Parts: sequence; structure tokens; C-alpha cells
Amino acid sequence: MRPVESMQNKRPHVAIIMDGNGRWAARRGLPRVAGHRAGIASVRRVVERALDRGIAHLTLYAFSSDNWRRSATEVQSIFWLLRAFLRLEAERLRQRGVRLQVIGRRDRLAKSVLREIDKAESLTATGHNLHLSVAIDYSSREAIARAAVGVAASLSNEESSLPDLFRSMLAQALMMEGREVDLLIRTGGEKRLSDFLLWESAYAELLFIDRLWPEFDESDFDAALDEFHHRERRFGGLPAPTLQSAASTAYVPTSYSVRNP
Repeated sequence: MRPVESMQNKRPHVAIIMDGNGRWAARRGLPRVAGHRAGIASVRRVVERALDRGIAHLTLYAFSSDNWRRSATEVQSIFWLLRAFLRLEAERLRQRGVRLQVIGRRDRLAKSVLREIDKAESLTATGHNLHLSVAIDYSSREAIARAAVGVAASLSNEESSLPDLFRSMLAQALMMEGREVDLLIRTGGEKRLSDFLLWESAYAELLFIDRLWPEFDESDFDAALDEFHHRERRFGGLPAPTLQSAASTAYVPTSYSVRNP
């Protein structure tokens, strides 16, 4: 069982499902790409605010493996914006001490996208103020399955029969790209995880916000963090005072007999 943990004891890992770009554009009679372009501005605002608030790790869900089902025009527009973001923002991120990392599959990405990713990751590799992960062509279930296959292949027949060892090694493999999520925010009013950081979010606090992603600003981020600060994270346990009280009044069963009906 994990110990009771206070949010104040560490710099948190915040993950965000950035939802609502298309609806934001549709409500204004604009093409969907306009919503994605507006969403880039929200990314900049949130990254800056994360730095101000002392966030250790920020993970943004930019493009899921399921998003390939969208129209070719929209997919091309998203990756054009992604390349532009990486090219234009990498130096500013470096100056601010942000380490950028892209998680997810890379074998289906265009070479032009991979080049920008490699450049941005290399340029920002020494950043220590904020670890910014951007999930692209990402599926949590697929990541778990790949990690499980890798772990199973590395174990002997005797070791493979030890579930605790398997789980420990699986967790280690999955956490190579980041640690457990403390707060997961989803904008746009939907209330689902959509195959995002499922393992890492096992004990995350969840916060679903109606505001569409292009409208999400510093005050919304502050409100989400403040809400999180006021939550008590128990991880299945009890707060310390309650544990002490429970120990002093612990129930001790007495002997009993079973009566025949």
C-alpha cells in the first residue's frame, strides 16, 4: 500500500488532455485548423505558468494514435503546426530551462517531423526547470503492451512466474519517460481518459473542465492547481490522525459460537 502523500511534499506531474480545438473553431465558423492554431497559444501560456508554479513535469496529449482516423487535411495541418512549434519554440524553451521530450511511436511520423523532434530534444536536453513531455502518435495501451513484451523477453522461466518482479520491471519500463501523474486535467467537457497515461495515472487526481482548450488560460491553470492543493491524497489509506484514532479503537473480535437453526 502506498503511503499517504501530501501535494506539498513534492513538485507535481501534471498531465493535460487538450480537448476542444475543433469545437472552438466550429463555433466561430472557422476551419478546424484554426482551432489547432489557437490551441498552440494555450500551450505557450500553460508552459509559462507551469514554470511559474514550480511544476516538475508537464505532459500534453497532442496527437493520439486514434487521431490518424481524422481527415488527411486535418492530420497534415496538425503536423505542420507541430513542426512550426518545435522549430520556433525550442530555443525559448532552452532559455527557460525546459527539457522537451516527445513520447509515443515514431515509426509512423514523417522524416520532416522527426528532424524537428530530434533538434528540439537535443537543444533542450539539459533543461532542469521543467520536464515537458508531448505525446504524439501515443496510445497508453499500446505502450503498456510493448513494455510487457519487452519485460517478458528479458525474464527467465523462473523469473516470469514471479508477478511482483514482473510488475516492478514493467513499472520501471513505463516510467522511463516520466513518473506517476499527480493531476490529470481534461478540457472540453468530456469525462474520459482516451487511452492517455493509464498506468501512470492510477492514483492521479482527475479534473474535467468544460472550457475548450483554446480558451484555457493562466487563471484556469491556477484554479486547477489550487483545487488540487486542497485535495487530500490517500492512495487507499487514511490520513495520519485517522490512522492513530483507528489504532486506538481497533476492533478486536471476540469468540463466538454458531447456533444451529
